[in-house]
Amino acid sequence: MNETVWNGAATGWLLVAGALTMLMVPGVAFFYGGMVRAGNVLGTIAQSLAVLALGSVTWIVAGFSIAFSAGNPLFGDLSLTGWADAATRVPGIDLAGVPLPAFVFFQMMFAVATPALITGATAERWRFSSFAVFTALWSVLVYAPIAHWIFSPRGWAAEMGTLDFAGGAVVHANAGAAALACAWVLGRRRIETRPHNLPIMLLGAVLLWFGWFGFNGGSALHPDSIAATAMLNTQLAAATGVLGWAGLERIRVGKPTTLGIASGAVSGLVAITPAAGYVSPLSALVIGLLGGLACQLAVGLKTVLRLDDSLDVAAVHLVGGVVGALSVGLFASHAVNPKATDGLFLGGGYTLLGAQSLATLAVIGWSLLATVVICRLTDRLFGNRLTARDETIGLDLSQHGETAYVFDRPVGRHAAADAPSGDADFARTSIGGTTR
Repeated sequence: MNETVWNGAATGWLLVAGALTMLMVPGVAFFYGGMVRAGNVLGTIAQSLAVLALGSVTWIVAGFSIAFSAGNPLFGDLSLTGWADAATRVPGIDLAGVPLPAFVFFQMMFAVATPALITGATAERWRFSSFAVFTALWSVLVYAPIAHWIFSPRGWAAEMGTLDFAGGAVVHANAGAAALACAWVLGRRRIETRPHNLPIMLLGAVLLWFGWFGFNGGSALHPDSIAATAMLNTQLAAATGVLGWAGLERIRVGKPTTLGIASGAVSGLVAITPAAGYVSPLSALVIGLLGGLACQLAVGLKTVLRLDDSLDVAAVHLVGGVVGALSVGLFASHAVNPKATDGLFLGGGYTLLGAQSLATLAVIGWSLLATVVICRLTDRLFGNRLTARDETIGLDLSQHGETAYVFDRPVGRHAAADAPSGDADFARTSIGGTTR
């Protein structure tokens, strides 16, 4: 029997890219954590860490097989669950010497990062237990089928010719639509305040930016010219996303804010994600700029819709994902990537743009509908919203019995007696738990 010959360079690249993509989850945690009230920062970070655990387990148990097995054009089967041979083939995908565990690991990080994005729309009001159950169900029933449609060559959208290099529709439009649905089901916050720690937010943005090189570059599956193009395009789109958002913010409100600069970078990164390995660097500059401008304009839509999308997830990820998905239909170049057909602006006609539009609409529609159903179910079973008292106290103390910041307040056996008036609740709950 001939032994399988593994491609060490490709395998190593995919493992490193997966690790970089995993870094995006703490990036999301700090990015969102810096934008909430001080009493919610740990709870917000904990949600991202919970997704990292729950998403990994559900991906191995069912998600990967649903996404990448043959199944039917709408839904994969469970034939890839419990695989034991590293040489197992993924239907329609040529791993070319990359062992299956490396591919599973890399794609796992996509499945983990996507539900983490949703938490920004529901910040400061979702009970942790209900959120955890929602995440497990959503990962299997929403993310995995949509990944099958587009990422698997056996999916109906892929068969139609849809292109999504690293998840503009599968990850970002999907998460943005789900964020809208969750914000609608949970309702508005009782307390709305300004970000409590912008340096933490900026740290999260930088971690996201850095991790995105693995997110996009790794989607080439091999360390080749396509991966190099994707990484270059990622940087260029982030840069023009910053310029677009900050410039428009300067015109509209008089000053470019650090929050706007960070949001512009993320908007450009979201927009280039589906196109990163299919377009030229000059096209990437345009796509990033369009993403920054469109997302900045979209921030105000939540007021029109009367939805409390706390941290503008829909404005950045839904709008940015749609801009990116449609940009593939406009700017894709066969010369850049032989697997792509030319987009409208390169003489390819409307075929690719039509496929991109239909697939993106289907993703948004299914994500909205299925998310509402799952969110309603968890509400009936566990109750999604914090009580008024818990929301006032904050996620940190009410859900985790901890506090992020201690400013020389007394904590211990005699804390309640020594605490200043109004701090009794704080004193009764220390960082280590409730005092005796």
